Amino acid sequence: MANFTNQDVMRLREQTGVGMMDCKKALVETDGNFDEAVKYLREKGMASAAKKASRVAAEGLVKCLVADDKKTAVAVEVNCETDFVARSDQFIELVDNIAKHLVTSKATTVEQVLEEVYCKDCGKTINVLIAEATAAIGEKISLRRFAKFELGKKSGLIASYIHMGGKIGVLAELESSAKQEDLAELAFNLCMQIAASKPQVVSIKDVDASQLEAEREILTVQARNEGKPEAVIGKMVEGRIHKYYKEVCLLEQEYVRDSALSIKQVIADAAKQVGADITVTRFVRYEMGEGIEKRVDNFVDEIAEQLKEIK
Repeated sequence: MANFTNQDVMRLREQTGVGMMDCKKALVETDGNFDEAVKYLREKGMASAAKKASRVAAEGLVKCLVADDKKTAVAVEVNCETDFVARSDQFIELVDNIAKHLVTSKATTVEQVLEEVYCKDCGKTINVLIAEATAAIGEKISLRRFAKFELGKKSGLIASYIHMGGKIGVLAELESSAKQEDLAELAFNLCMQIAASKPQVVSIKDVDASQLEAEREILTVQARNEGKPEAVIGKMVEGRIHKYYKEVCLLEQEYVRDSALSIKQVIADAAKQVGADITVTRFVRYEMGEGIEKRVDNFVDEIAEQLKEIK
């Protein structure tokens, strides 16, 4: 049995930036020799990736992949540092491979996925797959997030839409006894709606109660600041809440292709045509890099630093 402790695994992880399971494997392979374990990870192309860990990866791609039966699908965002790399064949292939793995994965968190054995190569984990790509491409690459939908035995389908070559990705899940081919056009149009209008939830009942109360308080203060009489503030606030619903609830939104219709009406019309109820059960919308603070380079300072190093 290899002679090392959990503290050794933690220390190796801190020094190399490599995942816990891969650090443990490295220590097993090197009989607990710490320096040899570092060398082992570097030879595997993993430790070199850690040197890039402080960089900001705010570019990348969003990928959606729907299984042939349209009952299982994933949306995933993988980030890199530059748009140039995001458009490269090597990075696109990596994102495709991660998406294909996720379709078969049972993981529910990014951390779990990184430690999983890659479905196409039992000799490496997803963490190693990404580390190898990082070493080959020369940029920090990270699996940021993913969502997986599974209909199981329920009738219906999952549809997807990718906008601007991977800048925005959407999955939408519909339950219905209608044939999948009869639902396909509606599902695709709903995905486009979600991409364009950024709803937060499916319906009014899905709005978080605390979020709604906070919105109501804000609207009440706004009305008072506008000098409105207390007698009418309540009605004004409810009117504005209705407008708020039309912004955040998919079913309440105006249809982007025909503003005379709400999404609720579009779905009801489609249900009549197919002769079966249609329910949008959930959706996910990923926009590449949203929420990531991008680094602003000061090229004058950067060049000055390089000149200092040359001297």
